[in-house]
Amino acid sequence: MSDGDAQGRTDLRMPDDDEVFAEVTEMLGANRVKVRCADGTRRTARIPGRMQKRTWIREGDIVLVSPWDWQDEKADIEHRYEGQAADQLRDEGHIV
Repeated sequence: MSDGDAQGRTDLRMPDDDEVFAEVTEMLGANRVKVRCADGTRRTARIPGRMQKRTWIREGDIVLVSPWDWQDEKADIEHRYEGQAADQLRDEGHIV
């Protein structure tokens, strides 16, 4: 840990071309949530079956979403960031 700037920093999963950062703003039920995306759009996001009962998502969580090609106001959640990783994303300016 000789480099003071890199102390505590980890390499995080960054968005692919079709993914954006988002913050969960509301739980809707039926495996759906409202998210506010980094591109300024509010979307209804679906929690896919592979994440149900394995990854708990709550209001205020930072997630990666993949907007639907055919319906831009909807998206699928691809990844949820844990607390420290979400703080790191905020500190680095990726999300507001």
